[in-house]
Amino acid sequence: MRLLSHCIFGLVSWGARKGIAPERKSDSAASARHTGIRGETYAYWYLRRHGYTIVARNFRVTGLKGEIDLIGYDGEVLTFIEVKTRTSEGDLLALPEDAVTSDKRRFVARIARQFLAEWRIPEARCRFDVVAIESHPGRSPLVRLHKGAFT
Repeated sequence: MRLLSHCIFGLVSWGARKGIAPERKSDSAASARHTGIRGETYAYWYLRRHGYTIVARNFRVTGLKGEIDLIGYDGEVLTFIEVKTRTSEGDLLALPEDAVTSDKRRFVARIARQFLAEWRIPEARCRFDVVAIESHPGRSPLVRLHKGAFT
């Protein structure tokens, strides 16, 4: 299975060799959403390549603000993963990791507790990771994985 993940990530990387952002500029909100989806897909295959087993994507809880981008196991540890992507020169003044504010951490932790309750996981070693993706136009994305980014 790991060989398959390596191959698919190779294809995804090849597809993103000129950046993750869409070719044409259109509605900024739609463009940002499209870039976010591309970034999450890139992060998904990056994590699979590094041995993660993903069990959920874009997990939401009705009535709560926010979502958890990816949830998976890194060995025995259940990880809740936030993906942040920056694509344009203007966005690259700040690191993608900087967008994970204390409010965002609080929302993710609250949703993680709901995930554990909904999936009936009473006790598990858990960790919160952040995948930061910087995508300069015309170049392959740069990925940083921060394990245990917050508690």
